[in-house]
Order: sequence, then C-alpha cells, then structure tokens
Amino acid sequence: MTTAKTEFRKWLEYRWTSPDIDWRKGNVISGGIDIGSVSSQAVIMVDGKLYAYSSMRTGSNSPDSAERALGWALEDTGLNGKDIRYIVGTGYGRINIPMAKKVITEIACHALGANFIYGSSVRTILDVGGQDVKAIRCDEKGKVINFIMNDKCAAGTGRGMEVIAELLEVPIVEIGERSFKVERNIDPVSSTCVVFAKSEALKLLRGGMAVNEVLAAYNQAMAIRIVEVLERIGLEREFAITGGQAKNIGLVRRLTELLKTTAVDSGELDPQVAGAIGAALFAKAIIEKSRQSSK
Repeated sequence: MTTAKTEFRKWLEYRWTSPDIDWRKGNVISGGIDIGSVSSQAVIMVDGKLYAYSSMRTGSNSPDSAERALGWALEDTGLNGKDIRYIVGTGYGRINIPMAKKVITEIACHALGANFIYGSSVRTILDVGGQDVKAIRCDEKGKVINFIMNDKCAAGTGRGMEVIAELLEVPIVEIGERSFKVERNIDPVSSTCVVFAKSEALKLLRGGMAVNEVLAAYNQAMAIRIVEVLERIGLEREFAITGGQAKNIGLVRRLTELLKTTAVDSGELDPQVAGAIGAALFAKAIIEKSRQSSK
C-alpha cells in the first residue's frame, strides 16, 4: 500500500463566486488569467466588479493550467468561456494562454490589481512571486511609474520558501505562525542562495536548533533581502504586498518592522489574485475602448 506524499509547499487551492452579482445583467464581462511559476489564478469581472475567481497550483504546462483555472472559476456559474468578451493573460506563462486575446506584463497587472484591492492611496507595491521579487511604484490609478526586479536567484521568493517548507516538512501555510513560536532572538541565515540556505538550514538543525527557530532565521533573511530591493526604488506610502507570500505573516511582520511602516490590509480579498484582477481590468478597458471606437 502506498501513501500519498504530503506536499508541504502547496498553498490551499480554492474558488469563489459573488452571491450578489447576476452576470446575465452585466454589460461588460471580462477575464484575467495569471499563470505564475508556482500558482495560477483566473478572474471573471462583471462591469468591473469581482464576480468569480480560482487559485490553484500551476501544472506541468501553461495552456493546461490556464484551462483548469478558468474552468474552475466558471464552475456552477452558468457562464462559459464564450460569454467572456475579452481575456487578458499575464504572469510567467502568459504567452501560452490559449484563450487570451492579449498579454500584459505581471508588473502592470499587479499594480492595477493592487489599486483595485487596496485602493488608490497605494503608491508602492511589493510582489513576491514564485521566481522573482518586484518592487513597483504607481500612481493613484494603478499605472506603473517605476519598478525594480530581483530575479537573480530564488532566494527571497515564493519558491525559496517552498524549498524550506519541504526541507523542514512544515506546511507553507503554517510557516509564518510557527516562525514566531521561539523563545529567543534568532539571527537570520547568512546565505542568499536557496541551495546554500538549504545546506545552512540542515546544519542548524543538526546543531540542535529547533525547526521553528530555523523558520524564524529564514523568514528574517528573506525580509532583509526584500528590503534591499525596496530601498533601491524608494518606499512611498501607502505600501501593499501582493503574491502568495503576502499571506506569510512571518515575512510580512518582519519586513514591515525593518521598514518601520505597515502594509495595507487587503481585507477579504486575496492578494495572490492581484495579477489576475489587473488583467481582467485591462480586458474591461479594451472592451470599452473598442465599443467607443465603433460608435
């Protein structure tokens, strides 16, 4: 008898549909699909309001991941793909989204999506993706003014945290809370490369450090690395975080302490869906522009 392997690196997969919107009465139905290196999200908006979305693990290829994410978002809604007037693709796998009529960079989509989630006062956005970290400056409409990316290695990214989750056999959804369950101040790991951080984590464990202490050391190191990126672009309030690691309080709390600021709360909206929301808003704008030009 074989036992299914626990995937400690996986965030929870889920879908949501608004109980208050009847899409049949909508004038503009737009879609956004964000295929990241780690997770994929599909969003459906009706007249610029969030109607349905899904978030799931990215599979072995982008087209299949896009089909599955959109299909799940559409589930039990009565909508089908043909009802969505325009779909914009974004993310790591954006060029391989078969139903997307246009692709837009994740930087632009996360800025616009963050503007939708957090409000027009947000001027600095940190997107911690699976493979890179992006610091974005935007205006009150969510338009990108400037950005910096750090994609030299997976350290300080969602993928880096996944490696640690698998190594320590701690579900990634528990890493943040557990990193605070320590009885002393923990120095950050010294390595910036995931390979070396993994080796250092093993060394610390063998030296008698508790798992929660290793988690604290890695979260602190990740926060320090991200601060370096933000300092290069300049932090302007209000400040918001998007991507899966926005749900890691072990990182967020340490990061905001180092920055001596607070991050805007996303409320009930999941910051991991920001890119797909931005893509759906771009799709809405394209539909409306097309209608205007045809008059």
